[in-house]
This record gives sequence, C-alpha cells and structure tokens, in this order.
Amino acid sequence: MHQHSPGAGWHTAEGPSERDALAAVGPRLRTIRTVRGSTLAEVGEQTGISTSTLSRLESGGRKPTLELLLPLARAYGVPLDELVNAPASGDPRIHIRPIRRDGQVILPLSRGATGVHAFKQVYRGARADDPVPRQRTHPGHEWFTVLSGRIRLLLGSAEHVIEPGEAVEFDTRVPHWFGPVDERPAELLSLFGPDGERVHVTAT
Repeated sequence: MHQHSPGAGWHTAEGPSERDALAAVGPRLRTIRTVRGSTLAEVGEQTGISTSTLSRLESGGRKPTLELLLPLARAYGVPLDELVNAPASGDPRIHIRPIRRDGQVILPLSRGATGVHAFKQVYRGARADDPVPRQRTHPGHEWFTVLSGRIRLLLGSAEHVIEPGEAVEFDTRVPHWFGPVDERPAELLSLFGPDGERVHVTAT
C-alpha cells in the first residue's frame, strides 16, 4: 500500500463550499457502505485500501483524494460526482443511480450527507439457491414500510413477516436481516439514520 500525499488529486486552496463538500464525503461513504451491507474489511478487499484508512476516511480523519475515491466509486457502482455531491448542472430532473446487490436494487432518494437517508428497495424474489441469510449489526436506526410483496425480517432471535402497508423500525445495532418471503418480488421504502436518528411522526 503506497502512501498518499495529503492533497493528492485536489487543489489546496479550498473555499468554505469546497471544505464543506469534502467534509461530507466521509458520512456519505459510510452510508453507501452500510446500505450495501458491506464491512470495512470487505470494501478493503475490493479496493486494496486498508481498513484503517477506510475508517479514517469515513470519520473525517483522512482527507478524500482521487486516488482513494476512484476505487471506492468503482466498488460501490456510483459515479465519482455522487460521492463528492457535485453541484447540479441546472437540470431539475432527479437522476437516481441504482445500487445493485444480492438480488435487490437500491434506489437512493436523498442526497444529504447527514441526517435520515431515504431509499426504495426492490427485491427480485427469493430463490432456492440464495445464500443463507446472515444477520448484521451496525450503528444506526432503520424504519421501513412494505409497498408490495411480503418481507421477512430477522431481528435478533425473532422472525417477523411484514405485509404491504405495515411498517417496522429497529435499532440496527441489533443483529438483523430482511428480504422477500417467497419467490414473489417485493418493494419497500426505507429510512435510515446512520447516527441513530429516529423517525418522528407529528399528528396535526
């Protein structure tokens, strides 16, 4: 692993907006990795970047450089400008770039680096050769509602079947996994707070 100079790939005279953009890269990388269900070690194997460097990059302790961001953009399947939240070109249309992983398509619906993140997740349906569900843990709080199909939720030692129109929320530090119950496709809307933010519903 070769060393990266602190300013490699970026100009050094950054204004406030550039500093803000660079500071937002770490949280955005952490959110993308968490949504994909990948560990730092798995991303490190894909990119050749050490887990310590990835951890510092996500926490803001390491400055993002092109040498680091290019392999991450390839591994996550997202354009580089999305990682750095490049300003819009004036086109008012929302260009959603899907993330594909393990039989599902994840559509990011929000672009903010902090706060609650919104996603639509589309599952192709369970298959006999699918791997055995593996529960994961990570910091954060998740809320989702099922739009169509049925979702199986493993939460710790409990198992639940979530029907269309039903919603659940849980602390993602509890071991969890969710996916389609059977071969029918399923869709859900998900809100994820990487720092433990919960969904608040206000009655009017």
